[in-house]
Amino acid sequence: MGTHDREAPGDDFAALFTTGTHGTGQYRCASCGYGITLHAPLPNCPMCKGETWEQAAWTPFARSLELASARGRG
Repeated sequence: MGTHDREAPGDDFAALFTTGTHGTGQYRCASCGYGITLHAPLPNCPMCKGETWEQAAWTPFARSLELASARGRG
């Protein structure tokens, strides 16, 4: 259990974390994109049972921007 690196499109690398690795912050399932926020060991994805997570980029206003876009203000 731990971190794995994989090559992503465009020669960018994304750090991937496996189930059981302690995580703090926001993560997205590498298989289906389901998002979680936690301060605990990473679980299996509740949607697809995936075992690999990518840490999501955090910004202080990300949620507000998502809500504004959904309401047609973005």
